[in-house]
Amino acid sequence: MKKQLSGVFALLGATVIWGSAFIAQSVGMDKIGPFTFQAVRCFLAVLFLLPASALFPGEKGFWESWKDPQLWRSGLICGLALFAASSLQQIGLIYTDASKAGFLTAMYIVFVPFLGLFIGQKPGRNAMLSLIPAVVGLYLLSCTSVSGINKGDVLLLLCAMSFSVQILLIDRHCAGLDGVKLNCVQALVVTVLSIPFALLTESINGALILSCWLPLGYAGVLSMGVAYSLQIVGQKRVAPAAAALLMSLESVFAALFGWLLLHETMTGTEMLGCALVFSAVVISQLPERR
Repeated sequence: MKKQLSGVFALLGATVIWGSAFIAQSVGMDKIGPFTFQAVRCFLAVLFLLPASALFPGEKGFWESWKDPQLWRSGLICGLALFAASSLQQIGLIYTDASKAGFLTAMYIVFVPFLGLFIGQKPGRNAMLSLIPAVVGLYLLSCTSVSGINKGDVLLLLCAMSFSVQILLIDRHCAGLDGVKLNCVQALVVTVLSIPFALLTESINGALILSCWLPLGYAGVLSMGVAYSLQIVGQKRVAPAAAALLMSLESVFAALFGWLLLHETMTGTEMLGCALVFSAVVISQLPERR
């Protein structure tokens, strides 16, 4: 129980950072392209995680754990899924509203238990029941003022599926591996894959990149570096379906930080949506009846 509780707090910490990082990403994307932002952000995460990993040498020791081929295989696999999800999200944002994008991306809470069935991970009854208030809450929080369906929505649904795959891959590969090192390899993979797309599709301007140092630093060090490491640590102790629900709180924290930092207003409907998502998370964490 203690281990599970620590995993819940790790995932909650990740969602708080991701929710606040939404502001940094929005500000940074005003000046530089999505792949440029992604490449620099993940490179900064690698620079942060390399020395940070020395603080957690693990049972195998610092150098021995880095030589582990399983670490590099798992980091490559998880990094490919994360690159696909992040890229689809960035491209989808070009064609659809940001609020609707938040809702569609968070649909991984539905896809994770569904895909988990195909690999023998049957979610508990509480996790399945919590999907109803979670989906309704996310809709009330994000989609009441938007209408219509476009190709960006399709891309964002594919993004949600990619995030679902990434969550399940983390669950499968994180056992026995150091979370900080696994995240470092994952961030390195996203960096390497983002660079050619940035060079081919965007105009690289060093001055503009430097002018975005604060949002890039926040999104790189805290969001990619710290939060994704917390995700790996949390998923070692929390089942994938429940972890997905906890991580869906990112949209709630994004709304709260928008209210606190940007003085955005929240309607009664949005507040009800926040309450429903919180209730879904609570339901998912209740002990199952035997």
